[in-house]
Amino acid sequence: MTTKRKVARRKMSLLELATELGNVSKACKIMGYSK
Repeated sequence: MTTKRKVARRKMSLLELATELGNVSKACKIMGYSK
């Protein structure tokens, strides 16, 4: 798997988590991203 694909997968899982929680900032915090 390429690096780009790994990054894309992490971003997709972040978006899925945000949708599940209904809260983007909480999802970012859980995944370790800063808004």
